[in-house]
Amino acid sequence: MSTGKDDAPDVDAVKLYLLDLQERICSALAQEEGGRGRFIEDVWQREEGGGGGGRSRVLTDGDAFEQAGINFSHVLGNSLPASATAHRPELAGRHFEATGVSLVIHPKNPYAPTSHANIRFFIAQKEGAVPIWWFGGGFDLTPYYGFEEDAVHWHTIARQACEPFGPDVYPRYKKWCDDYFFLKHRNEPRGIGGLFFDDLNDGGFDRCFAFMQSVGDHYLPAYRPLVARRKNTPYGERERDFQLYRRGRYVEFNLVYDRGTLFGLQTGGRTESILMSLPPLVKWRYNWRPEPGTPEARLYEYFLKPRDWLGA
Repeated sequence: MSTGKDDAPDVDAVKLYLLDLQERICSALAQEEGGRGRFIEDVWQREEGGGGGGRSRVLTDGDAFEQAGINFSHVLGNSLPASATAHRPELAGRHFEATGVSLVIHPKNPYAPTSHANIRFFIAQKEGAVPIWWFGGGFDLTPYYGFEEDAVHWHTIARQACEPFGPDVYPRYKKWCDDYFFLKHRNEPRGIGGLFFDDLNDGGFDRCFAFMQSVGDHYLPAYRPLVARRKNTPYGERERDFQLYRRGRYVEFNLVYDRGTLFGLQTGGRTESILMSLPPLVKWRYNWRPEPGTPEARLYEYFLKPRDWLGA
């Protein structure tokens, strides 16, 4: 763990980067929307538990995006919940700051995939003790109708984000993503993965911050071309119905397993911002599986199987 004074964490630099990233992503999605959808901005303050606040931006009922939420938050807390200190007892008795950008994009067209990205920084301090800090985050893709060229593009950009930091980084964080975004109660992945990392502080603050920025900067090049490619594909009620059914898996993961959702709710975070990741429309169906040989079945049989999409 890197805690030297010569490599002290710069929380202000992280905040400035995250605010700029939120701005860039919103601007790019608004350009891709090109129609009637507009982002609504909500600046909020957290009064209890330590303070802080954030800036939420949400687009609903657009031409390309049914819902797109991009949230910046900088939350301060006087203490961590017992669930956190049980796994990290060294955090007990410390006040903390957590800042990050979290987003989930739900396109309207069933052929365009849902995407999620999150990058965050956490620091816990107490008087007379060295700060404990780390970075975490990543991005992942959830298609409803799979296209191999889309999967290859997504993972190519994910690998490019990692390449300056060593040849082992992409395989390690790709596997971590596959393992993390897995619905144990369904015994199936949520999507086709991407990158996931947490508790990152090896190599010092500057190197870890640079990696977080690389992940953040590569999100748009990974995702925007897929939306542009698929947003105008003709579809009917069958495809729409399957999209809404598969969105149910997204809801299940976010409410049962997602660390960010659980941490936010346990620390008294702003519920509207935490749950803006949920899609506006969703369906559940009892004990249903697609007919063999259909495009819907191919999602299960081929795309929802962790694999090396880059063949390397």
